[in-house]
Amino acid sequence: MDDAAALHRFVEDHRRLFVLTGAGCSTASGIPDYRDADGAWKRTPPVTWQAFMRDPATRRRYWARSLLGWPMLAQAHPNAAHSALAALEHAGRVHCLLTQNVDRLHQRAGSTRVIDLHGRIDRLRCTGCRTESSRADFQQRLRQRNPRWSRREAAMAPDGDADLDGADFTDFDVPDCPHCGGLLKPDVVFFGENVPQQRVDAAMQALAESDALLVVGSSLMVWSGYRFARAAADAGLPIAAINLGRTRADPLLRLKVERACDVALTALTARLDAADQPLKVDSP
Repeated sequence: MDDAAALHRFVEDHRRLFVLTGAGCSTASGIPDYRDADGAWKRTPPVTWQAFMRDPATRRRYWARSLLGWPMLAQAHPNAAHSALAALEHAGRVHCLLTQNVDRLHQRAGSTRVIDLHGRIDRLRCTGCRTESSRADFQQRLRQRNPRWSRREAAMAPDGDADLDGADFTDFDVPDCPHCGGLLKPDVVFFGENVPQQRVDAAMQALAESDALLVVGSSLMVWSGYRFARAAADAGLPIAAINLGRTRADPLLRLKVERACDVALTALTARLDAADQPLKVDSP
């Protein structure tokens, strides 16, 4: 049985899927991923929560790069992988979609049963008064404070970051919270920061109600995602993965499809459509 047929059989045999997605699901939308085929970092690891919170120089560097990277991320569109997963949900085959991505492309493609494990990059939260605000609005404040930086060009990096190697960030001006003067942070979970327990509990409950785990585009090298593969295995749930390269959960997998996410999921929905239950897959 080829991998496309095997994936079709896996989905047919397990009608309540818990889907866990990672950066590989969004690469076809033009958003770079973090790791290579062996699960190693392709670039310098992302900023940590500890460095962001205690070091003004780290915050200046983060927001200068974000000033240039955010517009490219904001303009990204869902790809065929996002559309296929939305179609699977609408057909009643996805019980829960847990994403490690912060780009909100699953929601824009039409998925509704989504848990954003690591938060959402389109929103800010003040670490002082906890007020939420729009990242798009903050972009205008960044531009006004830093007109010289706005004219720079940079290559896109993962999660709204941009490559600005060798730049001097000393003069970059980071706005404070307009309500309390506190420190503003993207409403995402940084490395070294804990995922909110309520979010983990909701995902674990959904996993317990599911028939199988389908991993899409994630190496699962980070514990926050891998824990769900470990929990599924401990509960005796079958696990399949669509991923180009090694995953931390390889020894736990019943099926592995080493193809691009958009290609594999498009083939899957085509097979399901041809079988007996037509799936409406909107164009990304």
